[in-house]
Formats: sequence, structure tokens, C-alpha cells
Amino acid sequence: MPDSSNASAFSPTEPSAATVNLRIFSAVLLTFICYLSIGIPMAVLPGYIHINLGYSSFIAGLGVSIQYVATFLSRAFAGRSVDSLGPKRAVQIGLLACTGSGVFLLFAALLRDAPPLSLAMLAISRMTLGFAESMIGTGAIAWGIGQVGVRHTPRVIAWNGVATYSAIAIGAPVGVAMEQHWGLVSLGLFAVAPPAIGYLVARAKSAVAIVAHGETMAFRQVLWRVLPMGLGLCLGTIGFGSIATFITLYYAGYNWIGAAYCLTAFGCTFVSVRLLLAHTINRFGGFRVALVSYPIEFAGLAIVWLAPSPDWALFGSALAGAGLSMIFPALAVEAMALVPSRNRGAAISAYSLFFDISLGVTGPVAGLLIGQFGYPSVYLFAALCALLALAIVLRSWRMARRLPAPAAE
Repeated sequence: MPDSSNASAFSPTEPSAATVNLRIFSAVLLTFICYLSIGIPMAVLPGYIHINLGYSSFIAGLGVSIQYVATFLSRAFAGRSVDSLGPKRAVQIGLLACTGSGVFLLFAALLRDAPPLSLAMLAISRMTLGFAESMIGTGAIAWGIGQVGVRHTPRVIAWNGVATYSAIAIGAPVGVAMEQHWGLVSLGLFAVAPPAIGYLVARAKSAVAIVAHGETMAFRQVLWRVLPMGLGLCLGTIGFGSIATFITLYYAGYNWIGAAYCLTAFGCTFVSVRLLLAHTINRFGGFRVALVSYPIEFAGLAIVWLAPSPDWALFGSALAGAGLSMIFPALAVEAMALVPSRNRGAAISAYSLFFDISLGVTGPVAGLLIGQFGYPSVYLFAALCALLALAIVLRSWRMARRLPAPAAE
């Protein structure tokens, strides 16, 4: 049964804007905590695996990306957990898993003199973190929607994205600074604290029951319908994956300093654009917003590829973040429009899988490119992927203009 033991009761009157904002904030705060745990080791682990443990750049990329494989594989389980246990319990399970991931990261640091064991502990840590990301990401959004109503779904999704990237932007430089001063052990210890606190916060929050009505399409049918939007998201997200995973080693290859601030710059522009321009989707439509966003992302990644100095790489990362910012919500709106309203939750779930796929394959593919062509080639590859995404979305937009909208029910 859904977790309704302390489910919130709502009056028939519409809550105030301040109340809605507070309820959304309280839900996405848990997403922030989860992604802070993701961001803290993100810029450190590739270098640790490659330099300290002595493994190849391919293994370094795989060691980071395995988290997103775990997220992908656990998406369906997370959805069923939210439906059967309620979003509150799903989020609590995720926060406990997030805490466990920090424990395994601590073990990896303590075993650095035994590289195979250390790498194994890191793999377990990343997979546990991927499971936690799936549970918390799905549960926090459902929890927020349950508290404020379905008509505020776009704002819940937008704020959830802001929480995601701002947490990474904060966590990356903090993690690098901690590793430089106190070693990887400090990251393991710190990674335990935020999700443990988040668990206590989640326990104090009121639960909501999520109830589905009516027949739904098979998931594979929904997946097929949203495929073009998902491919656009997948190809666009490669830019983020390449910056998040390899910017540290890219900087090291040129003996530059300040690599973690590229993630900060990326996150800051991402958050700023989404907060300032979220209304443009309703005004101009998701396709038009995406078609403007991809060229901006392409330009940013091309600048990183050709950067003659760390300042140019920082600027390119910031521009790429501005370009990517609106792609997820813009294409999500169009993906939901491809199915009847009762199937739109499934559409978001299927659409989000492509985000996981992108981050899961970016590390290994980029690692292979680095082995053959060097670090700058990763950002050329990501820039070309953004152009391919632009072509796919442009074709989808032209087709959509010739097709009738699906029935509401």
C-alpha cells in the first residue's frame, strides 16, 4: 500500500504562491542533498583512479559512469517503489543508500595501497549512489507534485533541475579542495553526513499518496513515442558528461589549475538561465527553445575544445551550461504532448532514461577517444553530438507541425 499513514490533507482552496514555493523547495531540497553527494567526488575520482591507482583513462571514465548505469537499471524499480510505498519511503530508502555510498567511498580511500580492492569499493560506491539517485530523483518529484498539485508539475521539474546542478556546482570545488587538504578519506566522511541529515528531514515531512487512475500504455509504446525527444536529450547531455568527467584530466594535461571551477561555471549559468527563462517554454514552445539552446551549447563546447588557456575553457564551460539549461524541460514538454495526459508520467520516466544512457556511455566512449586522440577530442565529439541533436529535434519539430495532437484522455 502507498505510504499514507501521515499523508497531507489539502483544503479545496488553492494554496498561496508562498506555500506552493515552500512545498516545492522542501521536496527538491532532498534532491540537492543527493546531488551534493554526487558532486563532491565527481571531479576527484577520475584523477584518483588514473593517477593514484594507476588505471587507464578508459577505466577512469568507466569508474565514474557506472553510477549512471545503475541509475538507468533502477529507474523502473524506483517508479514501482514510489507507486507501492509512496514517495516519502522511496526517498528515505534512497537517502540511506546515499549514506552507504559514502561509507564505501571511505573504504576505497582507506584501501588505496591495494588498487584492485580500492577500485572495487569505488565501483560499489558508485552503483549504490546510482540507485540512490534514481530513488531520490523519482521520489522527490512525485512528492513535490503530490504536495502542490499536477498543474505545478513544470515548476517542480524545473526547480528539481536547479537543485541538481547547483549541488554539483557547489560540490565539485569543495570536493577538490577537501581532497587536496585532507585526502580522499575526508570525502568519504563528508559524503556520509548530508544524506544522513536529509533522512532526518524526510522523516519529519508529511507523506502523500500517489494513486494512478485509468488504463495506461505499455512502457515500450511510450518509449517509442518519446524516442526523438530522448535522442535529442541524450546527445545534448554528452556535453555535460564530458565536462563533469574529464575536465580535471584535460586541465592536468596542460598543467592548468582550477578545473573544478568549470563545473561551477557550468552549474551557475545552467541555474541562472533556467530560473530567468523558464517562462519561454510556455511562450514559444519547447521545440523553439531547444533549437536556440543547441547552438549555444555547441559554441561553448567548441571553445573548450580549442581553448588556448584555462580562462577560455572556463568561459566555454559556462556557455555550454547556458545552452544545455533549457533542453531537458523544453523537450520534456514536447515528449508529454506525444501521449494522452494519463500517460504523461510514463513519458517523463521514459524520456529521463535517455539522460541516464548519455551519462552512462559518455565516460567509456570519451576514454577511448582520449586514448587515441587526446583530451581535446572529447569536447569536439560532444560539440558534434550537439549539432546532431539539433538536426534530430528540427526534424521532429517539422513533423510535429503536420500531425494532430493526441487526445487528452
